[in-house]
Amino acid sequence: MHDTSADAVRAQTENSVRVGMISLGCAKNLVDGEQMLGHLHKAGVTLTADPTEADVVIVNTCGFIEDAKRESIDAMLEVVRAKQDGRVRRLVVAGCMVQAYADELRREIPEIDAFIGLDELERITDAVRGELASHIPDQRGALRVYDHSNPRIVSTGSHAYLKVAEGCNNPCTFCHIPAMRGAFRSRAIDDLVSEARTLHRQGIQEIVLIAQDTTRYGEDIGLKHGLRSLVEKLLAETEIPWIRFLYAYPATLDEGLFDLMASDRRFLPYLDIPLQHASRRVLKNMKRGGDARSYRRMIDRARSTVPDLVLRTTFIVGFPGEGDGEFDELMDFVREIRFDHLGAFSYSWQEENPGAELGDPVLPETKEARRNALLEAQQDIALEHNRALIGKTLPALVTGPLPEMELLLEGRLQRQAPEIDGRLLINDGTAAAGSLVEVEITDAHPYDVVGGIFRIIRPGKTALNLPVMG
Repeated sequence: MHDTSADAVRAQTENSVRVGMISLGCAKNLVDGEQMLGHLHKAGVTLTADPTEADVVIVNTCGFIEDAKRESIDAMLEVVRAKQDGRVRRLVVAGCMVQAYADELRREIPEIDAFIGLDELERITDAVRGELASHIPDQRGALRVYDHSNPRIVSTGSHAYLKVAEGCNNPCTFCHIPAMRGAFRSRAIDDLVSEARTLHRQGIQEIVLIAQDTTRYGEDIGLKHGLRSLVEKLLAETEIPWIRFLYAYPATLDEGLFDLMASDRRFLPYLDIPLQHASRRVLKNMKRGGDARSYRRMIDRARSTVPDLVLRTTFIVGFPGEGDGEFDELMDFVREIRFDHLGAFSYSWQEENPGAELGDPVLPETKEARRNALLEAQQDIALEHNRALIGKTLPALVTGPLPEMELLLEGRLQRQAPEIDGRLLINDGTAAAGSLVEVEITDAHPYDVVGGIFRIIRPGKTALNLPVMG
């Protein structure tokens, strides 16, 4: 006869174990982590926002570039040391590195107690309870798409990421994400609207639509203008105050989105389009279409339709084929276009990349010098953009106390996407986290702006929230 009382005691004991998470990498990986937390919470497992107080630590890894992999490995080794000191009972590893390197990690870090692949997030409860000791996830590209029925604990305060699709079909030679996350696959519109409603009921004021190629959303399920249709339905069937999307791909960008931005102010006038370079030679080596001329035409059309459009991009310097002339072309393009926000990365060669055969001919010191020059040029541009805001009264979202000075508040303007752009430092007035306010801008810096609250538009509402370490 099955001893149900013993099972009950065991379950109660395991649920009393405190579980913490260190989540690394992109917002898409963060959503996976939030879903794992949701499964743990649903199972009654005790969660802590501080991994140093946890009995079991989950490291949700990123495998995009060498620096990200190194950061993930460093996080695992830190937990291993805590485990050896008796401060941690188990180490569970999840995320992209598991999907690609679980066998290697098992050999190199035998102290890892369990692995969770991208297609088995719901097994996290078994992992933290010690029931997946010999399990190695399937090392192929992921296949599943998680829908709104999966539990989730939002860890980001008053905004939340809504993952509209999984995987990627683009052949970029600098990226092996398709090998880890699989082919592009979209979620249904009604499914996404249902999740958005749930998030709003929890107090979320801003939804950020994300995917590896967000502008491709819907094409695999027969939608001609998928992203536009999704945004239209979110606007019509939810009351979420702010909606934005990240990671547009130039070849799949639907310019009808700009008409929607111009006609409905809840769809924020913000475009994050990682162009990666401006030189046709470099872009050809990256297996990406377009060049400075075609990008310039696209940006001109977007700005003419949405005069207050905020434009963000990222570039890779030091990619094979980038000589001094190609880098000068990129610098000229940046000075001409005058992006509001810009990220720059040095090329990270990896043998797993589709373009590994191109080698890594640009010296590390040259990459670093070019990256610094690009960011320095952008800093001057960004400061001018921010100074132009002084004296204006603008909508803002209050995110909470300023970490380095808790007597002040922190927030974001509509032109500032969470975690990747600068901040609004509020030095006058008070409002609860999650409040929508109007602020008068009084000072500007290259990344942050300063202002005081003019009036509260909508008071904040506390969301179900458990911060995770990043």
